[in-house]
Amino acid sequence: MNADAPTSVAGKPTPTEAKKEPPARRRMRFDVRQLSLVGVLLALAVVGALTKPDEFLAGENLRLILTQASVIGVVTVGVTFVIIGGGIDLSVGAIVALASVWATTVATQDFGLAGMLLCSLLVGLGCGLVNGLLIAYGPMVPFIATLAMLASARGLALQISDGNTQVVKVDAVLDLGIKDSYVLGIPPIVLVFALVCVVGWLVLNRTTFGRRTVAVGGNAEASRLAGIAVKRQRLLLYLLSGLCCGIAAFMLIILTGSGQNTNGNLYELDAIAAAIIGGTLLSGGRGTILGSVLGVLVFTTITNLFALNNLQTDIQQIAKGAIIVAAVLVQKGRSTS
Repeated sequence: MNADAPTSVAGKPTPTEAKKEPPARRRMRFDVRQLSLVGVLLALAVVGALTKPDEFLAGENLRLILTQASVIGVVTVGVTFVIIGGGIDLSVGAIVALASVWATTVATQDFGLAGMLLCSLLVGLGCGLVNGLLIAYGPMVPFIATLAMLASARGLALQISDGNTQVVKVDAVLDLGIKDSYVLGIPPIVLVFALVCVVGWLVLNRTTFGRRTVAVGGNAEASRLAGIAVKRQRLLLYLLSGLCCGIAAFMLIILTGSGQNTNGNLYELDAIAAAIIGGTLLSGGRGTILGSVLGVLVFTTITNLFALNNLQTDIQQIAKGAIIVAAVLVQKGRSTS
């Protein structure tokens, strides 16, 4: 099933929706969105090949792009689910910071790789649980609840670390970041990113949970009347987002070999922006994992190009902002057409 198509509880378009927009047209719109992002990526690749051919096309640089995209990419998968379900999560960056700091304390490192991984996942799930309870059963507006979590998690991360960088001393964790751990030349965290994307796509497009997510985001009241437990669904969505943050935090620990309270800075904005340019509606009810992943790759490639060409960061931010505005305007134009 295409996640962009409006769905009923059974996961099929209602007769009215089917008349409003034929399936062939919905598939065409889906393909155009994805193809346009692929076109942007190809255009960026051409720019990189023309401006810095030796550096940009080097295998090491391409691995770097994928590695940098992996951490924020996993966060974006969780955020995409939340937005499709009609919510928003501004706390993901702070949750990543808190999970990375908590998992790298001396006491946690005494439990080795398994203990650090479990701690990171539990912290992410715990924060997602608090968000979900406040929003689903509070009830509290998602913007306010996750904004409060952003401040609280970031403050707790600062308190635990005392503002210091916590260096990882567990060899099993550090070994995952070296070239000897690469599988067919691919870093482990990139493989984790790919696995999360595949699982996310399957859940969204091939499960009842995915169909309910689209239904709740499209019309929560109609979903409730149709028998969907809307509050539980929203709680599960924020748990999923928190789980993705926990995974991303451990990936960041592997990548940097440390835990810092500044980790995940502005991840919430990058993740939301990637989801938006990937075709996810901020109003909920429509979105794709593939589109969000392409959005992450577009932003990561832009960052890489600016770094290779020694361009200022402020120009890079302006370029990203322009892309976001253009994507929203395109979405608005399609929704009103």
